[in-house]
Amino acid sequence: MKYLFSVLLVLTALSSPLRAQQSILIPMDLQQTDHLKAYGIVYWALTRGVDTDWLLNYRGGSFLIPHYAFIADECRLRGVSFDLLDGASAAGIIAEVSSPDANMDVVRLEKAPKIAVYVPPNFQPWDDAVTLALEYAEVPYEKLWDEDVLLGKLSEYDWLHLHHEDFTGQYGKFYGQFSTFPWYIQQVAINESMAKRLGYGKVSEMKKAVARAIKEYVGSGGFMFAMCSATDTYDIALAAENTDICDVMFDGDSPDPNCQSNLDFSKTFAFENFKLVMNPYEYEYSDIDMTPAFGGRPDNDYFTLFDFSAKYDPVPSMLTQDHVNVIAGFLGQTTAFRKSLIKKSVTILAEKDGAGEVRYLHGNYGRGTFTWYGGHDPEDYQHRVGDPPTDLSLHKNSPGYRLILNNVLFPAAKKKQLKT
Repeated sequence: MKYLFSVLLVLTALSSPLRAQQSILIPMDLQQTDHLKAYGIVYWALTRGVDTDWLLNYRGGSFLIPHYAFIADECRLRGVSFDLLDGASAAGIIAEVSSPDANMDVVRLEKAPKIAVYVPPNFQPWDDAVTLALEYAEVPYEKLWDEDVLLGKLSEYDWLHLHHEDFTGQYGKFYGQFSTFPWYIQQVAINESMAKRLGYGKVSEMKKAVARAIKEYVGSGGFMFAMCSATDTYDIALAAENTDICDVMFDGDSPDPNCQSNLDFSKTFAFENFKLVMNPYEYEYSDIDMTPAFGGRPDNDYFTLFDFSAKYDPVPSMLTQDHVNVIAGFLGQTTAFRKSLIKKSVTILAEKDGAGEVRYLHGNYGRGTFTWYGGHDPEDYQHRVGDPPTDLSLHKNSPGYRLILNNVLFPAAKKKQLKT
């Protein structure tokens, strides 16, 4: 009865004449008390059949939602700032945003995307910035791993995030520092067990198959988002489809001595002409990454979001909505992408000025898209193995985390509006 009452309450609200008279504006500029939970409110409204207008470049990428009491109550409960507008005020904002002279636009969000996160069985939510953001924003997600991917379950989801995976089968190249640590030994055992169960002689071969399956998912219309090492190792795995780049401690035999020349860059999403780092004791995969060798200086590490035309480039505009355009940098195993190695077809969303370091990029493959974001945790400059989890309640207005959540809402946009 309680569930039936809730359904009737929502249906009654949806039929209310207030829908045409009032709107809820969720500002996303500096007046917002909790930017991250604001995304969760929008997602929550979409799950209840309430369409939302994303006002690109208006007050930091604000949201305009038809007014229902249950949405306003939810904003109050989650600590999200909002303004209640009458019909004339809402119409005025839409007119301002839609003006041909304004670099703003309206994108209608219609459907809450079904979200999957690719994670290993021993995953913890604080291992990964995206799952931290999803948990804090109260956006539901489901977990899957290699077996699920290879069984074709990706087709059940609209949006896929790749946990900080090493798709090359080199276990993060942690061998030199951590090969005797229990967590590393467990990681190797779990991967080898899975490869054996699925009929692969090597973990690296299983990861290549997973990378190909994800590529098919994207080509069929899926949205893929990745951070840190799941970006460059993904492309390396695609390029190395027909060669062995793993040393003996990773897969039991030596790499192909001609593996560099046998890389096929036509198979990759974003990068080309990169050089592999073959030293198994070096904590690096290739020259794609531009992580400082001995750490960086947080006081001198910033990157700038590019400014796009909201009316003509809605996709990159959505992905770069923020209340600031200069973001504090943060390190990861893969921190930044070498600009000279990025394919011309890829859209650069953010880079460190004058350094040739791209921090955030986007591209199309088939009917789908991929978006990659360098670094590990936007609010932990140099996150180390074993560091405590980031408490996002202390960073509820994080510009760096906002970029992650832009991607979560991106697949909800009305498809005919997205001219790519």
